[in-house]
Amino acid sequence: MSSLAVGKAASAAGTTPGTAQRPPLRHRIALVPTLTLLLGAIYCLLPVAWVVIAATKSGSELFSTFTFLPGSGFTQNVKDLSAYREGVYWKWMGNSALYAGLGALLSTAVSAFSGYALAIYRFRGRETVFGILMAGVLMPPVILAIPQYLLLAKADLTDSYASVLLPLVLSPYGVYLARIYASAAVPADVVEAGRMDGASELRIFSRIALPMMVPGLVTVFLFQFVAVWNNFLLPYIMLSDDEKFPITLGLFTLLEQGSNTPALYTLVITGALLAIIPLIALFLVIQRFWSLDLLSGAVKS
Repeated sequence: MSSLAVGKAASAAGTTPGTAQRPPLRHRIALVPTLTLLLGAIYCLLPVAWVVIAATKSGSELFSTFTFLPGSGFTQNVKDLSAYREGVYWKWMGNSALYAGLGALLSTAVSAFSGYALAIYRFRGRETVFGILMAGVLMPPVILAIPQYLLLAKADLTDSYASVLLPLVLSPYGVYLARIYASAAVPADVVEAGRMDGASELRIFSRIALPMMVPGLVTVFLFQFVAVWNNFLLPYIMLSDDEKFPITLGLFTLLEQGSNTPALYTLVITGALLAIIPLIALFLVIQRFWSLDLLSGAVKS
């Protein structure tokens, strides 16, 4: 009697006794985005995993052992890299830190002033200026590199630190982000209240608006730092003295020499791994402050 009742219940549920119920179609379709993201993550992380493992191999192990089998030469690779040309690799790392750190700070400051002005002030041609900036966002950097080189060559600034830093000061995307965030985070009533109290425009910006814009500016700084750190084309065109090379261009020269000296391949791979560490450290340091302040800024606005 009980088995008959179980059979009827199973038939009513659309299954037969002794078989597992298949998940509904919508649940199976919902797995497609998850699987797509998983495949994308594997595609992005697989080269990183290869670099991490390859950096542990000596020159003889690099081409003779299984691809994802760790080696025993990481410490020696770091020593050889540090000793190469009296430590020029660390000179390149220092140059990258200078270009990325100072360039990102200057770009963030310009973006803060420009974005605030475009968001708060009403003046003739404001939307035209903003439209030009948006066109700059869509402009590929390769198109601007040659004109920038010609302009700096006229000023006799090529092959200098300034030739890499100056083109990075104005970031159209940073100005765009700063304007959008200032429009949402800085209420017009607060600005008007500051003016009624007799505060100057500079004081209103520095004491009232800027603290409200900090979460958005942290985002601008992070994006710009990563972009400058990974920049290759601009230093490649502007610089000829390898003492001023950033890490990207320095590793490129090592890779070119590796075609004649295969032992340098291990140095290139080890150097690429070490070059990732500052970006990871920066993101980990900023991430908590960045996410919490963005959330608080969203709540305030």
